[in-house]
Amino acid sequence: MTRAGDGLPVKSPTDVGMSSSRLAAIERVIERGIKAGGYPGASVVVGRKGAAVFEKGFGRLSWSETSTPVDAQRTIYDVASLTKVVGTTTAIMILFDEKKIGLDDPVVNYIPTFGGGDKDRVTIRQLLTHTSGLPAGRDIWRIAQTPLEARALVLSTPLEGRPGAQYIYSDLGADVLGLLVEVVAGEPLDKFLTRRVFEPLGMNETMFRPADSLRYRIAPTEVTPPRGYPLRGEVHDENAYALGGVAGHAGLFSTAADLSVFAQMMLNGGEYNGVQIISKPTVELFTSRAFGHRALGWDTAEGDYGSGRFLGPTAYGHTGFTGTSMWIDPE
Repeated sequence: MTRAGDGLPVKSPTDVGMSSSRLAAIERVIERGIKAGGYPGASVVVGRKGAAVFEKGFGRLSWSETSTPVDAQRTIYDVASLTKVVGTTTAIMILFDEKKIGLDDPVVNYIPTFGGGDKDRVTIRQLLTHTSGLPAGRDIWRIAQTPLEARALVLSTPLEGRPGAQYIYSDLGADVLGLLVEVVAGEPLDKFLTRRVFEPLGMNETMFRPADSLRYRIAPTEVTPPRGYPLRGEVHDENAYALGGVAGHAGLFSTAADLSVFAQMMLNGGEYNGVQIISKPTVELFTSRAFGHRALGWDTAEGDYGSGRFLGPTAYGHTGFTGTSMWIDPE
């Protein structure tokens, strides 16, 4: 066995009962996408039985031939909505484990300024399953002048549906969860996650608001009209940017290798290298379907959407707007 940097230990596919030839198909698919102009580069890690059996960077950080080659260990990505599960949902799981919150607690019990009318009935569980009645989004970035104003706008957003009645995938719901974590934990979301999750797991390349010194190995996203320049090391999502770069729905940056460690922790029942991040019963609860195809915070494999057709019935994961995807299959 060898070890790949700070990611998972590396094994041959045959050592864990996998086919090298089938894994080689990944290379053909990724290279085809680069040649077709879909993306300039990508990082892929496949793990099985506690080891990485496929770990590779493809292409470059941009379309320039002089751009830095992608490295699955070192290339840092804006992971967009993976923030919801790797970050916010994990924080909620920890607080739930510690009995500091209950899933059916009204959110207004923790954040009084969230309440009013039907919002008084919105629960933590409903925010996790996207059934709170909150709208999908709101152009907070067009209104707020400061992160404090942006937070107030998140909390004052009116419902567009009855709590518990329907599924509306909502960035705002994840933002409310992030603010709830800060109230209960007594510290900012990013600091809580670094202290309780990323540092204990050795996920040293996972962070909000990466330092300028890391920009050279951060994959750029795009030029957005509000800011007018190529975004690199700066969160792509406009509302997350308005919230100061740390939000419940977006803002996290990470590498494929770091995320493979996180995925293995989940597969291990909340433990990795002797460190218990979350209890096994809580992992099982949060990754089981709770409303349609949604688990608590997590999505599950259904049809072709998100995960494709090749995962088992207990698989769970999430995708991100910037092209990120993480899927975990206990089988």
